[in-house]
Amino acid sequence: MKLEPFLSGLCFGEGPRWHDGRLWFSDFYVHQVRSVDESGKAETIVEVPGRPSGLGWRPDGTLLIVSMTDRRLMRFAKGNLAVEAELKSLASGYCNDMVVDGQGRAYVGNFGYDRHAGETPRTTCLIRVDPDGSVHKAADGLLFPNGTVITPDGRTMIVGETFAHRLTAFDVASDGTLSNKRLWAVIDACYPDGICLDAEGAIWVSDPFGHRVLRVLEGGRITDSIDLAPRGAYACMLGGADRRMLYVVTNSGSGPGIADKRDGRIETMRVDVPGTGWP
Repeated sequence: MKLEPFLSGLCFGEGPRWHDGRLWFSDFYVHQVRSVDESGKAETIVEVPGRPSGLGWRPDGTLLIVSMTDRRLMRFAKGNLAVEAELKSLASGYCNDMVVDGQGRAYVGNFGYDRHAGETPRTTCLIRVDPDGSVHKAADGLLFPNGTVITPDGRTMIVGETFAHRLTAFDVASDGTLSNKRLWAVIDACYPDGICLDAEGAIWVSDPFGHRVLRVLEGGRITDSIDLAPRGAYACMLGGADRRMLYVVTNSGSGPGIADKRDGRIETMRVDVPGTGWP
């Protein structure tokens, strides 16, 4: 199994999402949300001054965008970008990835500490923003909550805890409340970043520091491992018309030091099992 080039010249891509026949993603050091069709034709959708990251859509088509550095959730509709919710009261570090469920509830992760300034790692919470704009602490005690998926029945959420080397699951109630926190998988020496779910219940996991992307079953068994060395995988998404195209966002590094580079790529590979659930 091997990835093929698809789109190059990115600064630092994040948050790939398949929506409305296109792959959408954030290129956050250049403050852009972009989309690209299956032929590779890309366009800029909106610029987000606070550095965009996670993306998702409400049922009415409103695009929600995580604004990292000012710790906000933004909304983009009818050509207008506006603040949907302030997250500073709960986010103790830069905000990062997000999943938006079928009812339009947004679950947003955050770093929890200033990693690039060398602060001591500490746990943080996952934040839920309801369609009425209200902000809630959805779960606590997570170490760098990052990529997040929800199963097709809407009843289970799995979140990657990057620096805890694990995927953690929750039950999701009808009102969006999370409970029954439990271990879904420990992946030794893996740093889960962006993730996506397939129809067999496996999760594709981007591992930036391990220079690979993995397909993992509940309990931790790895069915596939694609080596990307020396590049790192930072996010992934199953898309295409049949949801069998794996899009992987890669780069030669991360952090503010790459802000002036254009070494980011999106690479692709056909897989057997299609994507499902959210995002």
